Amino acid sequence: MTSRSRHPGGDSAGHAVPGAASAELLRSEPGSRPRALLLSAGLVSAGAVALAAGALLPVIQGGSSGFTAGPLLVVLAWAPAAAVLYALFTGRAGLTAGLVLGLTALAPGRLLLDLQLLADGSLAARPELFLADRLLALPPAGPGLWPLVVGHLLTLTAGAFAAGTARDEAERAGELDGRRRWRLLGPVLGVAGGIGLLLAPLGSGNAYLLAKNAFEGPTVAMAGYLLLAAMLPLTVLVAVSSPSAGVGEGGFAGAGLASLAVGVPAVVSGLVVDRLWVAPGSVVVTVAGLALVGLAFTRFDVVKADDAVTGDLAGEARLPGLFWWRLTTGGLALLAAAAAVAGALTPVLKANGPAPVPETPARWLLLGAAVVLAVPALCVFVPRLSAFARGVVAATWAGVVLAGAAVLGAALSVTEDKAVDPALFGVDLPMPSPDQVGFSAGPGVTWTFVALVLAAVAALAAVITGVVERDVAADTADTADTADTADTADEPDNVLDGSGANGTVLTPVVAAAVLAIAAFGTPVFTAPGYRAPGLWSNFGAASWGLLGALAVLLGLYALVVRSRPVAAASALAGAALLLCLRAAELPLVGSEYDGASAGIGFWLALAGALVSLVAAGMTVASARRTG
Repeated sequence: MTSRSRHPGGDSAGHAVPGAASAELLRSEPGSRPRALLLSAGLVSAGAVALAAGALLPVIQGGSSGFTAGPLLVVLAWAPAAAVLYALFTGRAGLTAGLVLGLTALAPGRLLLDLQLLADGSLAARPELFLADRLLALPPAGPGLWPLVVGHLLTLTAGAFAAGTARDEAERAGELDGRRRWRLLGPVLGVAGGIGLLLAPLGSGNAYLLAKNAFEGPTVAMAGYLLLAAMLPLTVLVAVSSPSAGVGEGGFAGAGLASLAVGVPAVVSGLVVDRLWVAPGSVVVTVAGLALVGLAFTRFDVVKADDAVTGDLAGEARLPGLFWWRLTTGGLALLAAAAAVAGALTPVLKANGPAPVPETPARWLLLGAAVVLAVPALCVFVPRLSAFARGVVAATWAGVVLAGAAVLGAALSVTEDKAVDPALFGVDLPMPSPDQVGFSAGPGVTWTFVALVLAAVAALAAVITGVVERDVAADTADTADTADTADTADEPDNVLDGSGANGTVLTPVVAAAVLAIAAFGTPVFTAPGYRAPGLWSNFGAASWGLLGALAVLLGLYALVVRSRPVAAASALAGAALLLCLRAAELPLVGSEYDGASAGIGFWLALAGALVSLVAAGMTVASARRTG
């Protein structure tokens, strides 16, 4: 029995042998949690009953759905519960726990989407549950909404009981083999699905249903879509990193089934409801969900070359090599930078009338973020610099998030109250007065959104490239002599060798993290009549960029002390560039405001960048001393 994927009562893939179901369910050896697993499956089943009941009842008093969606929603509610029960009664504890946790991770976002019906159902783009046929102001919730809420809460509770089993299965499986390159397609699908969740779920020619993307939609729904877009790739990433094959398979399947419950109703609505049409966002979510479920049926454990090969070898497929992953990372980062340049130089707003069009000063910060990302992206193509530059790209992509959110926030603040011409939707209503014409989004918004998407995908590609680099380094160390390895110039890079970063960098790294939190939480510049978006006050759309960039920085700092020297140094260099970009908001954006002066955030950002560079230098110096 190996430490990679052996499960008691099952084969190497974590599947139970025939006839072992009852024994698996009733076992009582240390590490098993049969009662907790049974309870979690029961809660998921009860949640499915509640979700099905909510789908069959009106969610808005006096309202109805756009089509007979009850049977479809019942199937989507019961499919995950059926999968959980099947896994449970076939004795596959890891698969059961993984399914429940995959469903649980996306339950909060789905709950928020349904709560939009309570906040203001007239603004919810949910034709499978409610489609207005007249103008409504804050329509009251109907009896179907409460079973939906209860169903999501039961699913959330089920995850608390399944977590212990998943942890036990991972401990019994041992160490992760580290060569699941085929599974790395899962996080790519997760990011693609997250992008789809941020796009408009459907197209609308109905005046009573204005389908918008996540950033333009109502507040509660926006929070739900943002949470789903964040949790989907994170859930898949956790699943692929689980040492237990069953937990990994279940995590993929659970996340995929939850994604289908969000994407499929929008696709069907676009196909069958009059004046609605299918939008790319829901199609991407549906395809990503189907692909994740399909990946769950492939082999999750890994058989080494000298092991006996039996069964399905779908999981043995190899992804492209290191060269192609580096090429993909650099290419995607350059495309993101190019899209950011287009977003900065093209009009962000366009007037629906003769009014002058305002421009957002944040576009210059977006242009600076493009430069900060493009330079290390170009260096990725240089063999000797590729490993270091790849680590810098893994940090500087967050600069596009920082600046892009500011651009989108400025655009949304101007366009959120714009009037809509009812004639465009075939409705005979009075035309708005000239002073209500307002503004609409220009091409700069589209390019900025594309830049955000490409930057996120480039970051994921950079992470996967790092995993492949470690695999290549491990393979080289296992198959080559020490002298031959030292003389190898292209496999993968000599700078990849070495142990973890020296613990002496812990102090400057912690100091840099504290300075980063303060730098992103305080204004970089002040000006008369200007209120800077913040994390503690005046939280708006631009604040999400601050929060996202800060989260990336803190994640990098947390990984530095456990990384190899070159990886730690590149991450710290990227963090320094990101903090410099934060400080550059003073000359790039503040110069557009009269009387602007440096705020405390400017000095804190510069100090954080300096401390990060000092920590990077200490890491390199320590590696040379120990080498």
